[in-house]
Amino acid sequence: MIKKIIVAPLNWGLGHASRCMPIIQFLLENNFTPIIASDGKALLFLQKEFPTLDFLELPSYHISYAKNLKFGLLFQVPKILKAVKKEHQFINEFIFKNKDVVGVISDNRFGVRSASVHSVYITHQINVFSGFTTFISSKIHQRIIKKFDECWIPDSQNHQLSGKLSEDTNKTLHLKFIGALSRFSKQNLPIKNNVLIVLSGIESQRKSLEEKLLNEFKHYKGKVVLVQGKIEAEQNVREENGISIYNYLLSSELEKKISQSNLIVCRSGYSSIMDVAVLEKKAFLIPTPNQPEQEYLARHLEQLNASPFSTEKEFTLEKLKVIEDYKGLSAEKGTLDRNLLRLFQRK
Repeated sequence: MIKKIIVAPLNWGLGHASRCMPIIQFLLENNFTPIIASDGKALLFLQKEFPTLDFLELPSYHISYAKNLKFGLLFQVPKILKAVKKEHQFINEFIFKNKDVVGVISDNRFGVRSASVHSVYITHQINVFSGFTTFISSKIHQRIIKKFDECWIPDSQNHQLSGKLSEDTNKTLHLKFIGALSRFSKQNLPIKNNVLIVLSGIESQRKSLEEKLLNEFKHYKGKVVLVQGKIEAEQNVREENGISIYNYLLSSELEKKISQSNLIVCRSGYSSIMDVAVLEKKAFLIPTPNQPEQEYLARHLEQLNASPFSTEKEFTLEKLKVIEDYKGLSAEKGTLDRNLLRLFQRK
């Protein structure tokens, strides 16, 4: 009998989709058939990475992004809850019609779960930092997590990369720490690039940082490569002020570019951090403005002497000089245990 598992990453930049890639590969290696469920650019990205798999297009949250991310999302809660309800109904109807589906793995999609099969939730944020509303936002998220059978944390049990974000102080959740989830594996390749800029995240902030960095690096004396993180129908590359600019790179190409670069400049998104840490590279982090999670992660890694950071507004080339004082990011790639899959027996 074919055993299918729905893998559903949130469409928020490409981080959730990219960290689901090792999960998808793990399922394939253990004789499960993944069905990828998402929307927007996250879905398009995974279609390019796994063109032979089946895909489901889920209802979009249609989130618009205000300058102040926290308050912008707050006002959109009714719209998000409506989308969560629609995706929950969609998934349950699909599972009812397809008896070969034995499980669901959701990466931060609240409605992708079912009472008919065991459901797993992937997150590194047991605690959702949101300023003075942190207690409330964390409790709401933990309440959502409890609706799933298990919660997989992509980090080690000592919270090496995620710090306080993944701490369950009340010990009330069914957590499993599965190690750093990265689509990459460490390579020892000759250095060809002085700086590799990898952009990611929601479009308004992605574009803002791109403009800032292109302006800062236009007089840089060294080889610079910039990956825009824009998933489009065709891949293209161009030169601007001596900077090689790719609209996107698929995983095998990006893995090679990171390995061949002396320094990575990127957002402090958790998936980016895991990827760079697994490849054991030095990174300069620029957290997305008004995103407390990324701001915390940047401070956490600086305190560990792993990576320096700067706000987007204050970033200058001069700040890169401190990189030699930091040891760089490093984490062992998680080895997914086959015992994790024992959960997936249809109820």
